[in-house]
Amino acid sequence: MKKVAVFGNAGGGKSTLSRKLSEMTNLPLYVLDKIQYKPGGVPISYEDYKQIHEEIISKDEWVIDGFGSFETVWLRLEKADTLVYVDLPLTVHFWWITKRLLTGFFVPPKGWPENSPLWKSSMNSYNNLWLCHQRLTPRYRDYVLEVGKSKKVYHLKSTKDIKDFYKLIP
Repeated sequence: MKKVAVFGNAGGGKSTLSRKLSEMTNLPLYVLDKIQYKPGGVPISYEDYKQIHEEIISKDEWVIDGFGSFETVWLRLEKADTLVYVDLPLTVHFWWITKRLLTGFFVPPKGWPENSPLWKSSMNSYNNLWLCHQRLTPRYRDYVLEVGKSKKVYHLKSTKDIKDFYKLIP
């Protein structure tokens, strides 16, 4: 486990899982939201993002948290030796986005760029939740089944699976 891609729908706890995994393995953590957005939620250019992403995935070790873009997610998944797919029930994702929104009024969400617009970012998460579920989730599920023969794949389908995953990390 040297190159780990953590991916899945919005609000699934990917950032929390990625932070813990990075701490447990001493692998460097790269949070795509913090790369794609400057403080205040201002996006960098797509070309700059793609260049930074390419530099990261060409390194020998990493944990990468997030989606990025349709183009870069598949590049990252191909380069990874370990895939951690967070695929919880849609209701859990919805609840965790809501919980992050409510607690965000008191404490900024961890893993978000500094001074990110809480309301706008949360509404984007809600919008992306259904789109991802319809368009990406079936592709992700097919992909992890296909590459499970050649890569280490952790397909986490419940909160219990997430807890059990931590026990597997040396």
